[in-house]
Amino acid sequence: MIVSAYRPYFAPFPGFFSKAVRSDILVLMDTVQFPRGTTWLTRNRFKNDQGTLWMTIPVWKKGLGLQRICDVRICHEGRWMRKHLESLKSAYGKAPFFEEHLDFLTELFETHHERLIDLNLEIIRYLMAHLEIPTKLLMLSELEIEAREPRLSIELSLKLGASVFLAQRSAGKFLDREAFQREGIKLGFFTPRPFVYPQLWGDFIPNLSTFDLLFNCGPKARSLLRR
Repeated sequence: MIVSAYRPYFAPFPGFFSKAVRSDILVLMDTVQFPRGTTWLTRNRFKNDQGTLWMTIPVWKKGLGLQRICDVRICHEGRWMRKHLESLKSAYGKAPFFEEHLDFLTELFETHHERLIDLNLEIIRYLMAHLEIPTKLLMLSELEIEAREPRLSIELSLKLGASVFLAQRSAGKFLDREAFQREGIKLGFFTPRPFVYPQLWGDFIPNLSTFDLLFNCGPKARSLLRR
């Protein structure tokens, strides 16, 4: 069994799902610390007629100290939800498959999710369904593991009976390879590589949100992701 892990990013890039495709179980690390600075947990890149379109989900941080990802709450002050939806309509209104996903996006930005994890998980599940990825999703909070890295990945692998733990090559320096070997768990490494597909608005920009891939390629996104 191949197990991998990822933080529950906002509208993740295709590499997130390329890793999921190669795993039997993907664990979303919802109980690890929420970063103090900028993070892919709250923002991602899309594309419009000006080039890169950044979209950010505002969250409450001031005075709260260190938070776990699962405890971070969304700030609903202002009109950012309506602005995000209008930005997507403007940027992708002419994309071949945008209309197929407009109902989901409308409901998403009209729903006041209390926690960031709830919003991100809804998006991740939606994208996995449309990319036809059968990988099982689990939350780290469901596994009741208190360890931290470099032991955390080993403990969740043992808990789930993994024969292989699939990690991004860039994370190799943070993992205890000898400890994995002692536990009889093979370490597999994966490097997500961007692939070119049709986009609106000029030159291709890699590693945008997977929504960009889905809006432009529709059902073909599944095969592109599996290459």
